[in-house]
Amino acid sequence: QVQLVESGGGLVQAGGSLRLSCGFSGRTSSSYVMGWFRQAPGKEHEFVAAIHWSGGSTYYADSVKGRFTISRNNAANLVYLEMNSLKPEDTAAYYCAADRSMKRVVTRTGVDYWGKGTLVTVSS
Repeated sequence: QVQLVESGGGLVQAGGSLRLSCGFSGRTSSSYVMGWFRQAPGKEHEFVAAIHWSGGSTYYADSVKGRFTISRNNAANLVYLEMNSLKPEDTAAYYCAADRSMKRVVTRTGVDYWGKGTLVTVSS
């Protein structure tokens, strides 16, 4: 079992920055691929970014490339999503997820564990 708890959401103006954190726990949680997803009101759940357990590989949705950065600190059991140049269309509930497979995370198919989410609102 892996437990995930997100934090860091809030209200920010367009062009601003925000850093989300996800604390993960569980006996082998540091060996999991970690991902961030989001869901805006009335829209489908969307992949945002993922990072390999070693931190050596990262993947991003085209919509956030160059603006968002995912990172992790396995010693502290934390994964981060640094969000810069935020746009109103980034407004969504952001969810942390964990799975042993990068493919499952990137394609959002059968991901094992999910957090409860944190809300990000970007005002224009």
